[in-house]
Amino acid sequence: MACYSCGGMWVAGADACRGGWIRAARETRRGTLRFELAATAAALMRLDPEPDVLCIDIPIGLPDAGGRECDGLARAMLGWPRRSSVFPAPIRPALAARTREEASRITLRADGRRVGTQAWALYPKIREVDELLGSSSAARRRVREVHPEISFWAWNGGKPIQEGKKTPEGRAKRLRLVEGWLGSGLSSAARAGLARRAVQDDDILDVLAALWTATRVAPGSARTLPDPPPLDAAGLPMQIVY
Repeated sequence: MACYSCGGMWVAGADACRGGWIRAARETRRGTLRFELAATAAALMRLDPEPDVLCIDIPIGLPDAGGRECDGLARAMLGWPRRSSVFPAPIRPALAARTREEASRITLRADGRRVGTQAWALYPKIREVDELLGSSSAARRRVREVHPEISFWAWNGGKPIQEGKKTPEGRAKRLRLVEGWLGSGLSSAARAGLARRAVQDDDILDVLAALWTATRVAPGSARTLPDPPPLDAAGLPMQIVY
């Protein structure tokens, strides 16, 4: 792994999108910034340049039953109405389910909850990352879970951005943080190389929030919800890094 304080290293943020996964990678010394798409989580890890830290907006550590403490803490920090952006993570026994009905039956037996449509839509992406982490020690060392709204909360001085990211006001507030860091026109420059059918505007903002957190993870200045995090049955931390 490169030395953050002695020179440049690559860090990256990633987010699920219609086209698979979008990644924003940045070289910390020169500030070189690259946006790429990958079809799968495994392909995401193979993108060049290979980052020392990859912060990804997807649940990683999964409980056997019940909710995760990190999700509850994140909802409390964001408050109303942004708390609704933190979807319940699947329980591990339901992750292999092939239909929402099957996942709901398994989850209902375990802890009395059902699986909603929005939560179910994330299952395939969560499975991809879970399988990657289960098969790659390098991925386990490099990958951290983030939530963009918690990253924006920290970036915004510990204050949640109340407006949704798809609204003009919410987009403008998030964009001010991004462009204050990386320069004006950054979002438009990223959009120029990414088709709208594959990547939405809010995906770009989310992946940049994940990248911002990666720059905190690399030198050891990031924090976690909770601290220290518990481990799931697979030995993965149930945490959100910011």
